[in-house]
Amino acid sequence: MKFIDEYRDPELVRKLLNAVNVLAEKIGRPITLMEICGTHTHAIGRFGIRRLLPGSIRLISGPGCPVCVTSISDVDRALYLAERPNVIFATFGDMLRIPGTGGRSLQQIRAAGADVRILSSPLDGLSIAEENPTREVVFLGIGFETTAPTVASTLRSARRKGLKNFSVFSVHKTVPPAIQSLLDDPGLDIDGFICPGHVSVITGGEAYRLIPEAGRAAVITGFEPVDMVDGILLSLQQILEKRYAVAIQYARGVTQGGNLRARQTMAEVFEPGDADWRGLGVIPGSGLFIRKEYESMNALNRFPLPEIHSAEFEGCRCGEILRGAMSPPECRLFRKACTPVNPVGPCMVSSEGTCAAYLRYEA
Repeated sequence: MKFIDEYRDPELVRKLLNAVNVLAEKIGRPITLMEICGTHTHAIGRFGIRRLLPGSIRLISGPGCPVCVTSISDVDRALYLAERPNVIFATFGDMLRIPGTGGRSLQQIRAAGADVRILSSPLDGLSIAEENPTREVVFLGIGFETTAPTVASTLRSARRKGLKNFSVFSVHKTVPPAIQSLLDDPGLDIDGFICPGHVSVITGGEAYRLIPEAGRAAVITGFEPVDMVDGILLSLQQILEKRYAVAIQYARGVTQGGNLRARQTMAEVFEPGDADWRGLGVIPGSGLFIRKEYESMNALNRFPLPEIHSAEFEGCRCGEILRGAMSPPECRLFRKACTPVNPVGPCMVSSEGTCAAYLRYEA
């Protein structure tokens, strides 16, 4: 299949790995690379990339799963909204089992009678609102720059349609401020970043200029074995030569300029603000909040929230895992108290979660 098989060519992967070994030997010191994409995390595990690399190269996973980095207080707010009378609460499937304070989840309150629905597209929420004019439809907008444009477009459509019973609780976040937070973290020593492929289709390569400016390698890669190993090779070349730039290995999907129209749509509906990330804390300017022009469709305006006291599950180390300070097997709950059937933290729940990836492919 074009654009798939050629990126899974074993012979090409072997040649690239040989080149990686040569560069690793020339560099002559340990190298740490962080991927900022949950799909990359799963690709690394699925294709055994970590085991193919020389011992001097360490791959660590960052905050690339938007569901996982959602703060527990935002999960608790979502639970509160979903339990309001006369509300149909809708979101993407990965959020259903994310535990809030005390382990409560959307799945649990749905079993108890709340009307919680899984949507594949936020536009489906408009149809639900039209079919249920006497009920309030609240959509939980979650994700990075990949999904934010679709939610922004949905809000524009809702306003054009004159829908009065549709609103959004936005917990959208943007990737570059999180990378800046990682660069500023004195406890981390990252030599380069494998930048997200899907997000970069929207942002373009320009969004990651802060990485080479900080003296780190930056490569945007695709998701197949050739993509991943080639991206690592390009990172090592930058590190060896000390010539840092934003390299686009995933040129079949990403340009330097990205998708301007999508970003304009986001900018019309959302404005940046400080957002709380699980594991990273409050990151300035990293959240996407609904602008005043669309405030009537902001769920937080329709349903004023009471004071919510949130608390992480004792012993859960998702925070450290999300910032690359710990690997899943180092958590004492991993594969014991925390499993896919009984997840303690979001990293074990989401299809993009680091713990889920390690358990499936590398444990």
